[in-house]
Amino acid sequence: MKPEKPHSVCPCKGLSSPLGIKRLTDVILALLGLLTLYPLCWLWIAPLIKLSSRGPVLFRQARTGLGGKTFRCIKFRTLAVNPDADTVQVEGDDPRVYPFGGWLRRTALDELPQLWNVLKGEMALVGPRPHMLAHTEAFTEMFPEEYPLRHAARPGITGWAQVNGSRGALLGPEDVRFRLDLDLWYIRNWSPALDCKIFLMTLWESIHPQPVQRKSH
Repeated sequence: MKPEKPHSVCPCKGLSSPLGIKRLTDVILALLGLLTLYPLCWLWIAPLIKLSSRGPVLFRQARTGLGGKTFRCIKFRTLAVNPDADTVQVEGDDPRVYPFGGWLRRTALDELPQLWNVLKGEMALVGPRPHMLAHTEAFTEMFPEEYPLRHAARPGITGWAQVNGSRGALLGPEDVRFRLDLDLWYIRNWSPALDCKIFLMTLWESIHPQPVQRKSH
């Protein structure tokens, strides 16, 4: 049996269409965020990053996007500059995470610069989280027929998997399977109402963080 084509898991073309309601909403909200929230946060986050850790304020990393294409994902830098940043996941009390960077990660404010990625059409506000290229290759080897299907949608700043406990490092095949199932469920069941629900759940969890669910032991 041939692997299922990515578009066949997506009942609504609005997920990937450049002119769909989802894309239009993303552009409007990203513009609002970049004109209001982003400048205000930059004024205090950027100096605190520079005071806390040597290196640039922003971190750019190659990630896998819509249709399997590579793009440069932008974040506020939360790790000390290190040679393994593009290949090694952050786990638990990772010594590479400096204190203020850890706070940025817990509140998800490190993801705020990705509004630029949303505006450029490389990402959406809500969708499967983009993975590093090395992990995309590894996870595709684990699940060669299903894993590429998650690239039927633009990757998101937040997603259904994240608000259901699948955040951070994937420590084994069970963790990958758990996140993959949640991502594919989102793609198959997408609606504007679902995106709104995920967005509100993300705001709540940024204030009241929930425990990460681990399937690998």
